[in-house]
This record gives sequence, structure tokens and C-alpha cells, in this order.
Amino acid sequence: MQQYLKQYLFFFFAVFITSSSYAQFRDTSKWKALFAVGLNYPTTDGFVKGTYAQPVNLPAVNIGIQHMLKRQYGVKLDFGFNRFKNDDDSPEFKINYTRINAQFIYNPSEYLGFLPARMQTVLHSGPGVSFVKPLGNLGDNKQTFLNLNLGFELHYAINKKLSIYTDIAYLYGVTSLEDYDPVLSGLGAFNGSVLNLTFGLAVSLSGCQYCD
Repeated sequence: MQQYLKQYLFFFFAVFITSSSYAQFRDTSKWKALFAVGLNYPTTDGFVKGTYAQPVNLPAVNIGIQHMLKRQYGVKLDFGFNRFKNDDDSPEFKINYTRINAQFIYNPSEYLGFLPARMQTVLHSGPGVSFVKPLGNLGDNKQTFLNLNLGFELHYAINKKLSIYTDIAYLYGVTSLEDYDPVLSGLGAFNGSVLNLTFGLAVSLSGCQYCD
């Protein structure tokens, strides 16, 4: 009887240690740095008539820093750089698209019981400013306008300080060509929306300091 009792105690102790170690991956660092690269798609309605970009463009680069106020929510400041170029049937152009956004973050992972312990989901949204600069001799069509970033991230923890993630983000351009007087025309004029798909790393900057 005593031997069976020891076996049961050992079993429950092992289960407890395992579940506790996995639960630690759900801890949320107060500060994180994020870096991701991927591809982008600029919407056709952001170009003047007769020009449009490739459906898939490289690169899309995102760099950010986030601060979690609580386990479920926080804020993020991030910078993004995209480049896109003309499609085969469009006149030739190249455009640099940069933006900076202040965003609100919501992490519902602990309410999603079907997710493995190492995985977390993050929703983010917030306003920002976009800067469009055509390359070459098209600089007269550079533009600045507001945007709204809406995105979804999926994180997988390698350890407590490092995770890999993917981010699907839609940068909605809060403007149109008709907002400009005179209306912009010519190659390199773009003030539409951009869809980004990126893959990257999230690194804890706060060590073992986690949110309540």
C-alpha cells in the first residue's frame, strides 16, 4: 500500500511540475522588442489610373517595442518600411513606404483553452502616419497621410525570453487621391492601403519581470 501511495505521489508531483513549467510560457514580459521581415501587397485603389504594383513585394520590415500594462493588454510603438514596384503591365516605378504607429495590444490567449501553452495570440490596432517617397525622378509625388493599423499576431515561445511570431497587418490609408488639390498624377503617386505578412522574433527586455 505504501509503495502504491509513493507511486501516486510521484505521478502527481511530475504532472504538477510539467504543467507549471508550461504555464510559465504564458507569462507576459512587461517589455519586449520585436523585429520581423516579410512581404507586402499595396491595394490598387491607392495608385493613379493606369499604374499598379506587383501583388507580392519585398521587403516589409517591422521594428517595435511594446509595454504590457497588464497580462491581457498593453501598448506598442513600431516603425515599418515597405518597398513596392510596378507590375509587368504597368509603367515602371519604385516606391518606399514608411510608417510609424502607436498601437493598443490585447492578448486573449489565456481565455482560448485550445491553444498549446507555448502559443499566444495578440491583437493590435492604432493610428499612425505614412510617408510615401517615389524613387528616381518621381520625387514630386511624395506624400504624407494618416493610417490605421489593424493586425493579428501568433507567437510561439522558444523559451521565457524569446519567441518567434507571424503578424498579419492591414494598414488602412485614411485618405484618397481626391484629397489633394491639385489631384496628384503621374508615376509613384500612392496613398492607399497596404497588407503586410511578416515573420520575426520577440525578445524580452524585462528579464524575469512579468505582468500581474
